[in-house]
Amino acid sequence: MSEKQINKILVIGPSWVGDMVMAQSLFKALKADNPQVQIDVLAMDWTRPLLQRMPEVSEAISMPVSHGVFGWSMRRQLGKVLAKNNYDQAIVLPNSWKSALVPWFAGIPVRTGWRGEMRYGLLNDIRKLDKQALPMMVQRFVSLAYPAAQSHIAPSYQPPLMEPFPVSEEINPVLKPGQKRLILCPGAEFGPAKQWPPEYYAEVANTLLQQGWQVLVLGSKADQTTAAEIESAIAANHQSQFINLSGQTKLEQAIDLLGTADWVISNDSGLMHIAAALQRPLIAIYGPTSTAFTPPLADNAHIVQIDIECSPCFARECPLGHHNCMKELGPGQVLSSVIPSN
Repeated sequence: MSEKQINKILVIGPSWVGDMVMAQSLFKALKADNPQVQIDVLAMDWTRPLLQRMPEVSEAISMPVSHGVFGWSMRRQLGKVLAKNNYDQAIVLPNSWKSALVPWFAGIPVRTGWRGEMRYGLLNDIRKLDKQALPMMVQRFVSLAYPAAQSHIAPSYQPPLMEPFPVSEEINPVLKPGQKRLILCPGAEFGPAKQWPPEYYAEVANTLLQQGWQVLVLGSKADQTTAAEIESAIAANHQSQFINLSGQTKLEQAIDLLGTADWVISNDSGLMHIAAALQRPLIAIYGPTSTAFTPPLADNAHIVQIDIECSPCFARECPLGHHNCMKELGPGQVLSSVIPSN
């Protein structure tokens, strides 16, 4: 950081839910260095429920410009408004050129971030990323809490840790005494390549339903088709203990429901990172993405992934058309992580 004492920091937050979860490790690092520092986060409204559960964050400020929209005049207007807050530093987590505009318009004296889209001028504490030194996204976030001279050293970090709020009765299915709850998160906003087959989720669900578990499905409206495929494959005599809430919960409700799970099974997604931050026993299913870059940051998370030549490809859809990184990862490999816990 600069030689001047940093008392107020504006963080330009990421747009993806999972990335925002990991950003809490940066907030923890900033607080560890200076417990009195005020951290405000400028981010899309849909991430507000996450920020409200992070005690390190003083204020969540809504970004009025939609994700992917340039919005020069709106960013300029917002920057002029935020200039009144007299921030000492801005930390810009997204790599886009436009994401650095608001701190520049606000005249924040120290503007820190990775070079990204050649943001010289917009950022004046600009870092060149060494991907080998900082292979994990969380390391890249946390590194920005420290002086540029340390940017080639992988920092230690505290993992995200969130506390759920009590779940309202209107959205919380009632458990029978002694009943365990499995929550499935079969969606992935990034693209279909990250999705484990619905029939595999159904097989896992049927196995645990037969053992007396309750099974919930969570996801966005975009995941409703996948959730319906799983539901259609559930045995008729267990339908009452299978609850499909896909597309029916707000993010804050999904967070708090995840906090009630005995196990969570999820694709590599925002809900997976939330489950990890809630410290719920988790099985994270990886295919086209890398556990070396964005793993679940929890000691009780189990990662399942098969060794296949074309993975990770980081593609939204399988470029080879076979999706073998997911299809060859069978339900038995997932069930073996849950069954011993019974």
